[in-house]
Amino acid sequence: MKIAFVVAEFNSEVTAPMEERARSHAAALGVEVARVIHVPGVYDMGPIVKALLRREEIAGVVMIGAVIKGDTNHDELISHAIAQAGIALAIEFEKPVGLAITGPGMTDDQAVARIDNVKNGVEAVVRVARALAEIRR
Repeated sequence: MKIAFVVAEFNSEVTAPMEERARSHAAALGVEVARVIHVPGVYDMGPIVKALLRREEIAGVVMIGAVIKGDTNHDELISHAIAQAGIALAIEFEKPVGLAITGPGMTDDQAVARIDNVKNGVEAVVRVARALAEIRR
């Protein structure tokens, strides 16, 4: 099985180690990470996720990012928007889209403490992709 990652560059001090751990977890699950695309921020992921889902060989996509609280509620707006886009694309393409985006409302320290949570997004994509493959047999 081949999956892809879309990784936000914003907050790279958190997302870079998230990407590394996601790669390791995918390998432990016996899954190939066929494509990794970096985008400026989590809000920019939608069109890239859609393009990857169109590729027949890609069984699912993991969105990797960290949305850290600022002085306004902007982090909540961004988090909700990308979560909605992810589920809409998963339904449209009948392929899993993993939400490995931590936040909103996190401090920098909380974001660092949640780096390992990226494994949950990888795990979800792999398990759902395998379930879909079983259903389609």
